[in-house]
Amino acid sequence: MTVKQLIKRIFLIEILKGMALTLRTMFTKAVTRQYPEEKREAMLGFRGLHALSKDSSGNMKCVGCGLCVAICPSKCITVVTSAGVRHEKVVDRYEVDTLKCLFCALCVEACPYGAIVLTRHYEYSGYNKDDFYMTKERLLENYDKYMGEEEGRVYLERFWKPRLEDFTTPEDQAVFDKGKKA
Repeated sequence: MTVKQLIKRIFLIEILKGMALTLRTMFTKAVTRQYPEEKREAMLGFRGLHALSKDSSGNMKCVGCGLCVAICPSKCITVVTSAGVRHEKVVDRYEVDTLKCLFCALCVEACPYGAIVLTRHYEYSGYNKDDFYMTKERLLENYDKYMGEEEGRVYLERFWKPRLEDFTTPEDQAVFDKGKKA
């Protein structure tokens, strides 16, 4: 143990520094928002209420692949599909139990079509469990109400959509030259 460490232990320097900081800030006004009157808007990318996004023609983007169901750690998403007239998948039911949800956004990352999004809406409450069970119709309404087409496009481009530059080869990466023959 050095002399400096011994002096710190004997005279309790760290405790005195902490008490000085406490005394300096004790008599300043607290920074508190009065919630119902003063609201702060959630940032873009905030993980709030779920919504099913729509394309430019107003149709649901979800094709029923089930990747969101497979990756969900809390198993709160249910997707039920059936065969359509031309043998395509038709999403009959898309349900999210928000009481089970962790709001981890893994479902958003797993979706290759950008069909499921988490809106910035965080003020929702209810008196029974049915208020928190989101059906396909409610999820589509959430998109219209809280996202809109422009905000949904910006949300998916900025946060969840993989970009082409994410899949390029680094400059110092060794690659085979396919043009030369031995």
